[in-house]
Amino acid sequence: MAIGLLGFQSTIENPVTITGTGVHSGQEVSITFLPAEAGTGIVFQRAHADGTFTELRAVSAMVGNTDLSTVLGTAPARSVATIEHVMAAIYALGVDNLLVEVDGAEMPIMDGSSEPFIDAIEQAGIRNLGVKRRYIRVVKPVRFENGASWSEFHPHDGTRFEVEIDFDTPLIGRQKWEGELTPETFKAELSRARTFGFMRDVERLWAAGFALGSSLENSVVISDDHTVVNIEGLRYDKDEFVRHKTLDAVGDLALAGAQFIGCYRSYRGGHKMNAQALKALLSDPTAYEVVEAPTRTKQLRAREFVAISAPEFAPWAMEG
Repeated sequence: MAIGLLGFQSTIENPVTITGTGVHSGQEVSITFLPAEAGTGIVFQRAHADGTFTELRAVSAMVGNTDLSTVLGTAPARSVATIEHVMAAIYALGVDNLLVEVDGAEMPIMDGSSEPFIDAIEQAGIRNLGVKRRYIRVVKPVRFENGASWSEFHPHDGTRFEVEIDFDTPLIGRQKWEGELTPETFKAELSRARTFGFMRDVERLWAAGFALGSSLENSVVISDDHTVVNIEGLRYDKDEFVRHKTLDAVGDLALAGAQFIGCYRSYRGGHKMNAQALKALLSDPTAYEVVEAPTRTKQLRAREFVAISAPEFAPWAMEG
């Protein structure tokens, strides 16, 4: 399957700001996307009340807690939470270099999907930087298991996701989404899928200080009688749930620090499983190779990408 990647690094044309509510804090938070030079990667910059900043690179080694969302950093006062929906939009649109300024401890949840971030990036415009992009190509299977749950990478001529969930509620049950990841596919089939939760868990989360900003405006809520509470219902017939889990996986795997060429499969996964699978892949240097596209203008197949010797190229490593 041909992959529609330009082969060159990109950033955005103009700054753009988004304001919304943090799903766990319930507080208003603003983020600003700013253009960045080639080789910068995706960098989150959290502003503090005393005028200082915490800078966090969006790479696997910087991942902290993954219980309810994906968090960059381990110290609560110097971390940024719920980055997965933002990262999914950035990755799916092929933006390699970006500074994300945030004035709070988490990303705004917006409507619970990636669509508002897609809209913001497209409004800002995407600019080709003319510097070759490097990719992580999976060359052998890597699998991570945890009880009945598992996730794995396989070699594949393109970028593909196969995500399956299995919930003990008749409303969800067993669902699967699979397909090649392109900007068009992500926007049409995944970007509008919202985060979801169960009414029975709300009081427990509130008591623990979480989900204070969660509402029917940003979450699909499932009642105790196994129905969707939201008046408007689901956006993707019955399988919005697995589509959102796939969206999350795209955002979590974006923390490889580079676009990957391969197939990612998971069963009963989540943020923690995605993070562990990515670490398993990147910790085995025989499981992947760093490649870049040869210089030509036609659309390329992944098998035509050329392996390079890049001992200093480790976008997933902790820096600074």
